[in-house]
Amino acid sequence: MRITAPRTHGGTPASPHTTSVAVLMELLRNDASGGHVKCWERFAEAAARRADEGAGLDLTVYVLGHHEHVEELSPHVRFVAVRPVLSTAAIMPAVGGVDITDLVPHHPRLAGLLPRHDVWHLTHTFAFASTAVRLARRADPASRPGLVASLHTDVPALASVYTRQAMDRVPGLSRLSGGPAAGLPYLVGELARRRRDRLLRRCDRVLASSPEACEEIGAITGPDRVSLLRRGVDHERFRSDPAARRELARVHGIPADTPLVLFVGRADASKRLPLLAEAVLRLRHRGHRAHLVVVGSGAATGLVTRLLGPDVTHLGPQPQEWLARVYAGCDVFALPSHTETVGNVVAEAMACGLPVVLPECAATTQWLAAPGGDGLLVRDDTQEGWTRALEDLLARPEARRAMGRQAARTARTRHPTWTRVLEEDLLPVWQEAAGTVERAGALRS
Repeated sequence: MRITAPRTHGGTPASPHTTSVAVLMELLRNDASGGHVKCWERFAEAAARRADEGAGLDLTVYVLGHHEHVEELSPHVRFVAVRPVLSTAAIMPAVGGVDITDLVPHHPRLAGLLPRHDVWHLTHTFAFASTAVRLARRADPASRPGLVASLHTDVPALASVYTRQAMDRVPGLSRLSGGPAAGLPYLVGELARRRRDRLLRRCDRVLASSPEACEEIGAITGPDRVSLLRRGVDHERFRSDPAARRELARVHGIPADTPLVLFVGRADASKRLPLLAEAVLRLRHRGHRAHLVVVGSGAATGLVTRLLGPDVTHLGPQPQEWLARVYAGCDVFALPSHTETVGNVVAEAMACGLPVVLPECAATTQWLAAPGGDGLLVRDDTQEGWTRALEDLLARPEARRAMGRQAARTARTRHPTWTRVLEEDLLPVWQEAAGTVERAGALRS
């Protein structure tokens, strides 16, 4: 597949009054993709539903793929997959990760496609982002694109976690983890943070996921260049379903009469899944009935199985349609992770009527309107603290169900749709970036 015509990717060329936006997501897109990819799938679907031939927007989301291809969602919205040059696929097993990205400093194929777009929107900090920033720096100030960035993953935190996992897993490195190289995970995290911050400083606008994150990024870029990008929820897809529990038991053999604790995400230490498994194990030792359901894949799957044996069910990655049934069929949603910038799985669980259990200090708590009423915050963020929090919910089924009903009300009344977020948070930023390019002058340094 080759793409040659300006501002067209198998669809209709953009009109002079249409803002052509390239969203750059240097991640492999497939059924196992995580929340970062799912977020832009939902935004693309919302853009494809817009009337009046896209209403002034032509959107192309660039992703990684095993072969180059185009997936058209509408004449004005599409995904374009390009092959990675320096894929991380080979090293992911060693570090315990699952997301595949591209580490090449310059992606020549992407570089040939970007000039047709008015706005380049960075969503990560690797090959696509570095290619875009390099091209923008070399462009004529009068014709360069608008540069926008949004933060979806705490890359510095993940870099630190993966370095620690590699030191524990790779022969030779494990001997260094307690010696002079003990500080290596922190150093790698700091280097990743500095790289991220350099890219953000080059952008005309940075979108952060919470008021606290806006303040943090504003200290790097200046507060006038930061605004909020919320996340949406598909309220039609994610909702309570009384029949889901029976179907979950029938399809996967999950106990129908045992309280189910659900985890959704990358099944590794970066999401702190082992801590949750230890908490469920302690519950079992104290005589409580509890079964852990894990949706996702990752390096901790074997460890969790060894800990819990028949008291855990690993479903692996699930399509959105079935994931909604999994949420609705469980009793409690627990996410101990500290690395989420938003954690859209929390909003999906709440929309399905589940009480959610979260670390008190995590960014995911932004989904709650009344902590203690529509979700439970764990102040003692240890194995014992999580055990006590889950024990409290599992031992009081009426209180648990009341919290789930309040969570569903919060979702219906407080959590926006993807269309609303697109219209209110993204489109104005893209239009401003496209309209002020000629006045922007030289790229900020």
